[in-house]
Parts: sequence; structure tokens; C-alpha cells
Amino acid sequence: MTKRMISMLAAVTVLVAGLGTVKFRQIQAAVAQASSFQPPPEAVTTVVARREAWPETLAAIGTVAAVQGVTVSADLPGLVDRIAIDSGRMVRAGEVLVQLDARQEKAQLAAALAQLELSRLNLDRARGLADEGIVSRADYDRASAEHKQAEARVGEIRAAIERKTIRAPFGGMLGIRQVNLGQYLAGGDPVVPLQSLDPIFVNFTVPQQEVGRLRVGGEVRVTAESMKGAPFEGRITAVNSVVDESTRNVQVQATFANPQGRLRPGMFVETKVLRGGSREVVTLPASAINYAPYGDSVFIVEQVQGPDGQAYRGARQQVVKLGGALGDQVAVLTGVEAGAEVVSSGVFKLRNGAAVRVENAVQPANDPAPKPEDN
Repeated sequence: MTKRMISMLAAVTVLVAGLGTVKFRQIQAAVAQASSFQPPPEAVTTVVARREAWPETLAAIGTVAAVQGVTVSADLPGLVDRIAIDSGRMVRAGEVLVQLDARQEKAQLAAALAQLELSRLNLDRARGLADEGIVSRADYDRASAEHKQAEARVGEIRAAIERKTIRAPFGGMLGIRQVNLGQYLAGGDPVVPLQSLDPIFVNFTVPQQEVGRLRVGGEVRVTAESMKGAPFEGRITAVNSVVDESTRNVQVQATFANPQGRLRPGMFVETKVLRGGSREVVTLPASAINYAPYGDSVFIVEQVQGPDGQAYRGARQQVVKLGGALGDQVAVLTGVEAGAEVVSSGVFKLRNGAAVRVENAVQPANDPAPKPEDN
């Protein structure tokens, strides 16, 4: 009995050892296969980095402001008798906007004109009698003063009637009117905003150390995310004479032609001041940059050594320091040398050491001055 149990235990031990050996070899084979596995290469486009002359610019955040902008208000109190405008349209200087009821003033004018005519007749009569010596010089002077007072009264009433006709003080675009027909307006009540849009100002600030490099007449370009197409080009027209003590910045004002009224007062715009000089930098398309909070980077295509010692065409991630941007291009200050082959599209699916397959049949935009069709 004992011999039989020992034989069975020995047989089980041999079986377990055999199964363990087989399984161990299977695991070793799987590990070896996994270690030698290479994922298929990712399809990317590449561009050869090159050095180009990059214009010296100063970036700032600007705010659009009207050259002339007011809220047209009522000068005298009265009822709105006629509204001659539509909200949002262009008007010329002197164009009638709103007419207030002036019937009372017109009646007063008729009485004043009658009084003026009477005073003129009295003056003529007094002049003739004074020449004949019938009345005193004092009576003539009194008639002359009464005539002048009547003239002044007529002028005062006519001015009041004119002031009840509210006109555009300058040409521009109206906002939304704030009055209705029959509404009573007190003196100073708002009627409608009016902004002059062409030309238009863009105000921005620069650090105090940059003021010496600015000049009146210098070129400025502005862009806005809400507007497609080429940037607006203008000129610096004024530099503030004082430095803001809280920020140590100086306000600069540039003037832009705005015939289509695309720039509106209060808009946020990105401003670039062209300083006139240039420097040599490496340029890449913006699509080549992998932006990240911890640092921007690009992928450089080169020969990479694999774990098995085999070389393959792969991507190496390289941290870069960026400069400004012009159109589709970005200036790279450090991290990439001229002549390096850089991934220009497909960076989002790469990792350091990933195998790549270059397909440059279609390339991303790489123009410093693009001209989109939809502009």
C-alpha cells in the first residue's frame, strides 16, 4: 500500500514538473515576442527646418476706440414729435435725428416777429421826428433800444426752435435709439449713440522699456479672432506722455482705415508693432508645434535605435522655445537647428521614439502672409 502511494506521488510530481516546464517556456516565448514587437509606423508629414529673416515685432493687447463717439442727448425738454432715423444706420453730419414739439416756441416767434415789426416802425418814426427836432434824443435812443431787444428776442426764440431739432454732430454709425414717438425728454436725456468708424483708433499699452523703440508713424497690424482675412494695417499716431505708475506701461494709440466698419469700438484685438528690423530664426508651420503647459515641443524625424539593436525611422521629441507668429508660421528661437526634418502634421498621435512613415503628398499651410479665400 505504501509503495503504491509513493509511486502515485512520484508520478504526480513528474506530471506537475512537466506541465510547469512547458508553461514556463510558453511564457518566455510570449515575453520575448512582446519585447521584440514594434507597433506599425504612424503616417506623418514633415518639413525641413530653415532659417529665415523674421521681422522684429512687439505684441500687445489692444482695444478699439472711436475717433469721435458720443451719446446724442436732448438739449431742451420737450415731447418727441418725429423720429427721422433707424437704429444702426449711417448718418451724415448735420442730419436730423429727432424733432421735438416746438409749437409753443413757434407761436412765441410769431408774437416776437410782430413786436419786432412794431419796434421797427416806432424806430423809423422816432428817427424822423428826432431829425425835425420834435422829440428828444432820449426818446429816439429808447426806440432804438426797444428795436434791438425785439431783434434779440426773435433770435432767442429761433435758437430755441433750432435746439429742439436734434441733429448728428458728425458723420458716423448710429446705435440703438433710446426714444419713442410721444416720449417726454428732459434736458440731457439720451437719444441715440453715435460712433465715427472710419478712421478708427486702437489703444494698447507697452512696457516702459519699449517706448524708446517706438516712433510716431510706425506700422501696426491688428487681428481679431472674430474676423477672418488679412490683418488690418495702421500707423502709430500718438504715444502717451506719462507712464502708468501701477503697471509701468505706456499707452499707445494707432489709427486704422476702416471703410467697411469691421472694427467696432470696444472690440478686443491682438496688436503687433513692426519695429523695422529683423533677425535670423528657424521657422516652422504652426501645426508642427505640440503645445503643452509644461513646455512646447516638436518631433524630429531621425534614425532611432530599437531595443533589439535594430535602427528604424522614428520621432524624437524636442522641447523648443517659441517666438512670435506670422500667418501660418511660428519662429523657433531654440531647440531646432536648420536642416532638421520636423513633423509638420500628426504630432498629436506621436510619442518619443515612435516609428513614423513620411507621406508628404499633402502639406499643411506654411505661409507667413496667407490670403484665405473666405475673407
